[in-house]
Amino acid sequence: MQWFKKRITIKETNLLLKIDDKRYFKKAESVVYKLRHDLEGYIRTNPMFLLSYDPIDVEENVPEIVRLMATAGKIANVGPMASVAGAISELLVKNITAKNIIAENGGDICLRSEKDVVVGLYAGNSNISGEIGFKLKKEKIKRIYGVCTSSSTVGHSVSFGEADAVTVFAKSSAIADAAATAICNASKGNDIDEMINNALEKADEIEKVDGIFIVVKDKVGIKGKIPELIRTNKKITLGELFDVY
Repeated sequence: MQWFKKRITIKETNLLLKIDDKRYFKKAESVVYKLRHDLEGYIRTNPMFLLSYDPIDVEENVPEIVRLMATAGKIANVGPMASVAGAISELLVKNITAKNIIAENGGDICLRSEKDVVVGLYAGNSNISGEIGFKLKKEKIKRIYGVCTSSSTVGHSVSFGEADAVTVFAKSSAIADAAATAICNASKGNDIDEMINNALEKADEIEKVDGIFIVVKDKVGIKGKIPELIRTNKKITLGELFDVY
């Protein structure tokens, strides 16, 4: 099977799409445009959806992306915008019927694949960064699946914690994105062990996630079921996050 790759950049959205049929590229771009249009239109009527760090209640007849983000925010007890990258990835994959598709939006991945996929861990300056990856088995990802990472030391997103990376695995990448943000925000403390323990305690409060992998400097914390860890020996950079086996 041959994979085709395209980067879709629309305003703040910088999405890398990998797919088994390049005929879907045009539709993918139109889906992302529509998702952004719907979200921006709703924000104009409800600016707090953009600004709030707390969950937001929304009306019943809102666009799908608004409803998904509001739900994810409530599950993780964060503002809805904490899930925006994961939500766009998730709804893109949902609206493209290809059997094999990976959408990576600023480190937040949604995928569906009939082959095993290895997602590399990027954790900034930690020595663990680029050295290990997560092997997602095809049986797990034949339906939509999310792998999302939040960092206090990498990227432009607002974070209140100290973790180099918090990676969350869930059946929804919107929920995984919101959960990664919430857990990363909780990674505070007087030393590394306390930072990890506080993050793990926060993870205990969040439902609908399969597993969490936390990196602070060169120590890790794990909760739930995470995919098989493998050595990658790749000094990957942000935006080069996955291989397909």
